[in-house]
Amino acid sequence: MRKWWQGLLHALSKMQVKRLDRYIIVKFLSTYIFLITIIITIAIIFDFNERIDKFTQSHVSMQKVIFDYYLNFIPYFINLFSPLFVFIAVIFFTTKLADNSEIIAMKAAGMSFRRLLRPYMFSAALIAICTFVLGAYIIPKGNVAKVNFENTYIKKKRSTIVENVQLQVAPGVVAYISNFDNETKRGFGFSLDKFQGKKIVSRLTATTIQYDTLADNKYHWTLQQYNIRQFKGLREVIKSGTKIDSIIQMEPSDFFYINNQQETMTLPALREFINRQNERGASGISTFEVEYHKRFASPFAAFILTLIGVALSSQKRKGGMGTSIGIGLALSFSYILLQTVAATFATNAGWPPMLAVWIPNILFAGIAFYLYRRTPQ
Repeated sequence: MRKWWQGLLHALSKMQVKRLDRYIIVKFLSTYIFLITIIITIAIIFDFNERIDKFTQSHVSMQKVIFDYYLNFIPYFINLFSPLFVFIAVIFFTTKLADNSEIIAMKAAGMSFRRLLRPYMFSAALIAICTFVLGAYIIPKGNVAKVNFENTYIKKKRSTIVENVQLQVAPGVVAYISNFDNETKRGFGFSLDKFQGKKIVSRLTATTIQYDTLADNKYHWTLQQYNIRQFKGLREVIKSGTKIDSIIQMEPSDFFYINNQQETMTLPALREFINRQNERGASGISTFEVEYHKRFASPFAAFILTLIGVALSSQKRKGGMGTSIGIGLALSFSYILLQTVAATFATNAGWPPMLAVWIPNILFAGIAFYLYRRTPQ
């Protein structure tokens, strides 16, 4: 994937941008930024009106509301709805070009439809690159403050106790905790089973398990009232005691999923988290896998929706701009709806996350190809 982005940047650097290309690029990007500004302003007004009671009841300062929430709210929603803004921007200004007969003049001068697409795709590539970089590395860092603010002042749902935790802490080693309190970092009803193939070779049990927050090693635990049973053929060796220190490859953060935690992770951190949870046999990570694949799929949507937008609006229609915008909005919301439904199926119905995330792009790529073939070249 990195080679693909490098190749794209190299191709963009070599592309010769003529005056007409600059004209379309400026129109495209300025319309895109204008629409984003309007929509985000409206979204902030509605969001503030909806949450003002919760802000007041929580006695949160306006400084925190602005800097911890809304300054991180803006880039998050810009990136989230970027494909929609791209599509509407293309429909809006291309329909205007067609109504003013500017596209007819371009074609009369010998410009083919494929050549007309070049500045559009250049603009889409710039937006796709920005979307990818923001979504993969920059926005997640800002989302840490946003998610913490939401969980503290808006949702007020911070679970500190978890029950029946089971995870694989190493190959063939499974840990279980009956009850764990994150406030005291103490758990009850602990067991650690080691397997060779399907055969259990040892079992460690303890009444309580305490996480050592001051230790140099982040995996340091103290077990009390422990019992160790080792199975050697038909023999069984038992060892017990009141207290023992142990290094177990787990920490309290592995037991808790914060609401929207996946949005606070950069792309490398998200990939590392998914790999670690898969190795441990943890369940409920489909949300994180959907988020991971979405960060690659969303930038590609800019190219697909740009092609559909140009194909729909590059010709004059009887209904004028209204018809093109109406079709464009219908397709835009269909894309967003399909994206949401597919992600829900991946999270709750066991669909492969990668397939679910890419289904909207695959279907709309087919629509784009069909419209491209139908457009007079």
